Amino acid sequence: MNLNRRNFVRLAGGGVVLGATASLAGCSSELPPEAIAAWNGPAADTADVRRWILSYAILAPHSHNLQSWQVDLRQPGEITLYCDLTRLLPETDPQSRQIMMSHGTFLELLDLAAKQKGLRADITLFPQGEFGPATLDKRPVARIVLAADAGIKPDPLFADILKRHTNREAYEMREPAAGALQAIAASVAPFPIRTGFVGTRQPDLLQQHRAIAMEAWRIELVTPRTVLESFKVLRVGPREIAEHRDGLTINTPMVRALTALGLFDRSKAPGPDDTATTGQIKDFNTKIAATPAFFWMVTEGNDRKTQVNAGRAYARAQLAATAQGLSMQPLSQALQEYPEQARPYADIHALLQAPQPRYTVQMWARLGYAPRVGPSPRRGLQAHLITAA
Repeated sequence: MNLNRRNFVRLAGGGVVLGATASLAGCSSELPPEAIAAWNGPAADTADVRRWILSYAILAPHSHNLQSWQVDLRQPGEITLYCDLTRLLPETDPQSRQIMMSHGTFLELLDLAAKQKGLRADITLFPQGEFGPATLDKRPVARIVLAADAGIKPDPLFADILKRHTNREAYEMREPAAGALQAIAASVAPFPIRTGFVGTRQPDLLQQHRAIAMEAWRIELVTPRTVLESFKVLRVGPREIAEHRDGLTINTPMVRALTALGLFDRSKAPGPDDTATTGQIKDFNTKIAATPAFFWMVTEGNDRKTQVNAGRAYARAQLAATAQGLSMQPLSQALQEYPEQARPYADIHALLQAPQPRYTVQMWARLGYAPRVGPSPRRGLQAHLITAA
């Protein structure tokens, strides 16, 4: 659920950089196979059905691709979900609202996979008490008990789990089909979520959405501490990508060359007038200016259970969009609760008729037709398992 961060850096260099880039000309920009192996799905001989189910759950979208899910399988027939408190976003997500939504996306894919096996997943959120509004702690996010149920039917959205990828590239300037929008809206019916769309048939309103998105992205790029938060989880080149299998990835020859030569310093944020900043703003603005539609989700209330359920709803919406041949990219910046984003935050809530504190815009995303993109790295199931007390 992160924004245009895969192409976070746009850097230019002199002859030494160009020479180094030339030496990488034959290198592929494809991600290392081991970094995306999880997208092949579980092994056919997976004996523990819980592991089979979780092999799909770990493919859920997550803010900054942090994959902060931890699962305990030591109780037979049960799964206990925890949050890895070392994988948070204190600068851009200071209240961990997006982290909780990311646990909701995990639970929804888990539920879909359980249904595929004829199992009912009885999910109890926060079985030892709900986190407060400001911080998370070591208590579990959810306890899941699996039970055979002859009345359980597979959900058609399961078929799109391995196809679902967040698309940050340019979208085609054509309106999504009405039937596709209806399918996306219908997909979130299990949850108390208000959804909405705006497209090219409402040009003035569409332009207001675009303007807020552009300003919120600019703010994040010129705020050093938020840029550095992304830099901390930025993986450049095959070695780093394969080692971490998470975070934000860049595998282009130019940036790999700059990194190898020590010319890409991830310990400090570029200035607001640096090429790395202005180029990224220009690139993003071009994509937003050509975005044909936006999708949003609004909840009444904003407690932790509401956030988790909003994440479940978003997972369904993105899978439904995938089934309709559409791409989605969350626009997280204007929804983030750090001080510099106060104006865009207020603007998008006003535009979507979601006055605070009663309502919260939980998701706001680009929507449109676009060429297919590949998957993001995944750490694999074993990395998420709790094996000791």
